[in-house]
Amino acid sequence: MAEYTRTQVLDEAKKLAEMLSNTEEIDRFKQVEAKINENKKVQRLIKQIKTLQKQAVNFQAYEKTEALKKVEAEIDRLQNEIDEIPVVQEFKETQIVVNDVLQLVSGTIAREVTNNVIESTGGDVLAGETGSQTKNSTGCGH
Repeated sequence: MAEYTRTQVLDEAKKLAEMLSNTEEIDRFKQVEAKINENKKVQRLIKQIKTLQKQAVNFQAYEKTEALKKVEAEIDRLQNEIDEIPVVQEFKETQIVVNDVLQLVSGTIAREVTNNVIESTGGDVLAGETGSQTKNSTGCGH
């Protein structure tokens, strides 16, 4: 079995990242993100929210709780308005898909590393035990 340096592994991870960047899911995400950036209504609402968030920080600093509540309510209202826009819903859906792909890849890597460690130590993959665990076990555990 070949040994690899950390640098070699990271180089391969970069190649994998480049491959992922060119998948259909990521491409769709980029397209929808571009639509969001071009959408004047979305951009206007985001700008309003950012302004209100700055006000909220000031109100919080000066303990103006009533004014803070009003600003927070307005932020929530604007956020709900943004969430109702179809391109925003589409963007959130593509984010979920991309996240699922990334979790699938990282989960697969973690599982394969674990299985390789178990197999290389002569362990039992089905039991999830490395060879050192199998050798140190004392009978059936009753």
